[in-house]
This record gives sequence, C-alpha cells and structure tokens, in this order.
Amino acid sequence: MKKEFDHEKIKAAVRMLIEAVGDDPHRPGLIETPDRVARMYDEVFEGMRYTNDEIAQMFNKCFEDVRSNDLVLVKDIEVFSYCEHHLALMYNMRCHVGYIPNGKVIGLSKIARICDMVAKRLQLQERICSDIAEIMQKVCGTEDVIVIIEGEHSCMTARGIKSRSAKTRTSAIRGLFDVDHELRNEVYALLK
Repeated sequence: MKKEFDHEKIKAAVRMLIEAVGDDPHRPGLIETPDRVARMYDEVFEGMRYTNDEIAQMFNKCFEDVRSNDLVLVKDIEVFSYCEHHLALMYNMRCHVGYIPNGKVIGLSKIARICDMVAKRLQLQERICSDIAEIMQKVCGTEDVIVIIEGEHSCMTARGIKSRSAKTRTSAIRGLFDVDHELRNEVYALLK
C-alpha cells in the first residue's frame, strides 16, 4: 500500500536546516526551496513507500512455461540512492542482475524497475544488493540470483576523506551462484 509523506513536516524541517546553516529561508532564492525539496522527496524516496513484498507484487510480470535454464544477465542498470548515514548521494551506481530461470522469465524492463525502486530509499549499498536479490527470488521463483553493484558515494568523495576516485563494489550471491564458481566467474567475465 502506498504511504504518503508528510509534506508540511518536510517543509518545516528544510526551513529549520536553512536557518541552522545561517541563511534566511525567507530570502527570494530560498523561499520556495522547502516546497521544492518536499516534492523532490516524493520522487527520490519513492521506494520507501513500499516493502520488498509490495515491490515484488508491482513488478511480477513474468513469462511462464520457459524451458531455458541458462543464465540471464542485465548489466549497467543506472540508479542513484541516498546513504542513510549522511543523507549523501550515492551516484554513478551501476547494477548488474543475473538469474537462472526456473520455468519463467521476468520482463527485462522489470529488472531495471526493481533496481530503481529499491535504490529510492535511505539505503546502504550492501542492502540495495540484498533487497534486489530478495525481490528477484520472489518474482522469478528461483534461488539462483546474483546482484553486483558498483557506485560512488559523496560521503567519501565530497566530504571526509575526499577520495574522489573511490568506488564501492558489493554483491549478493544466492543459490547456484554461491556454490558454482564457474557460473559465478562466467558472470564476472560477461561484466568486463
């Protein structure tokens, strides 16, 4: 069930943040900022409105009676998210999602939609991987799922250590991908 955000509370909080950093929320350049931020949050945090089960139901569009049990891999799905520790942007994120069909295949665009919706939460990159893997398992009815994500985090590149070239790579490896090293290596080779 879609949950609504409290726009008035968001706007009040943004006004307080503007004041806390020493600016005037009533000056012309900032007067509409609280409303813009509240509307932006509707978009960038849309995934927070839904559980993994609800996302699986939304994108459960599969083709049945598929006799293939060969690897399906979609790579370079671009998403962004926000780090739950600093509310900082995680950007240049690329998701690679593979699975072995178990009698059905998911529409390819649905894989990208699942990645996008999961990323639109206050997140950790590690959790994005595991959430996508969990949803793919539910939708596709297979345990055999692999998710690999590489991304940059502004909490490392724009502040703190300011390591501008640092990239974080995470993976969620389930089913056959966990035990069949040749299969896992095939995925890594296809990603090069």
